Amino acid sequence: MEVRKYGLGDVVRMKKPHPCGGYEWEITRMGADIKIRCCKCNRQVMLPRSKFEKRIKRIIPDSGQT
Repeated sequence: MEVRKYGLGDVVRMKKPHPCGGYEWEITRMGADIKIRCCKCNRQVMLPRSKFEKRIKRIIPDSGQT
């Protein structure tokens, strides 16, 4: 099984879109639960790590956000 490396501030692409239509999310908190923020509408969601790891599609390399 592949070990994915992601951290605070990384932007990830999820398998299914948010109702607003956005696929990209920024990781804002790490722990047993992971808090992510939609890059399109700024809605924040907390997911258990297990659900987050199932729903993530890929990590977007250096998106250029500051």
